[in-house]
Amino acid sequence: MFEDIKKDANERMTKCIVSLNEHFKRMRTGRANVGLLDGIRVEYYGAEMPLNQVANVTVEDARTLMIAPWDKSMVPVVEKAIMKSDLGLTPATAGTTIRLPLPAMTEERRKELTKVARHEAENARVAVRSVRRDLMNELKDMLKEKLISEDDDHRAQDEVQKLTDHYVAEIDSILAEKEKELLQV
Repeated sequence: MFEDIKKDANERMTKCIVSLNEHFKRMRTGRANVGLLDGIRVEYYGAEMPLNQVANVTVEDARTLMIAPWDKSMVPVVEKAIMKSDLGLTPATAGTTIRLPLPAMTEERRKELTKVARHEAENARVAVRSVRRDLMNELKDMLKEKLISEDDDHRAQDEVQKLTDHYVAEIDSILAEKEKELLQV
């Protein structure tokens, strides 16, 4: 019975980590990264599609992304989608390819992004603690219904706390890595 609870906790806490990594992947750093465009969707024959499903996105150099739509008629649509996104980037079109130059980030912008990263990490920590709270309440209910003994309850609570500590430490590690990446000139 406890193995099911532990498995559920692992899955839910892992989802918190995956979500944090997705947020960080879309966060702009000083270097070009194809993950930066993951959130952009374009209109393709009447359906909203992710950009990477209608075009080839590559890193041309350290500060430039190159987008090559598979359908030549998609160039203006992709360009418009990039302009409408909240990335603040201006595409430069050359025939059938779109180059996306990334301007150098100021020190002020780097510190601002670091604050955003810390906020996202704190949200992930809160989500992990929320999972812990749910599991602790579930254990408490099982104890009330006499489905588990007090010893089993204490052991289970210790295991859940160890899992929580592990995932919070992993979040801290991911945050430290992202801060280092953001502050790198």
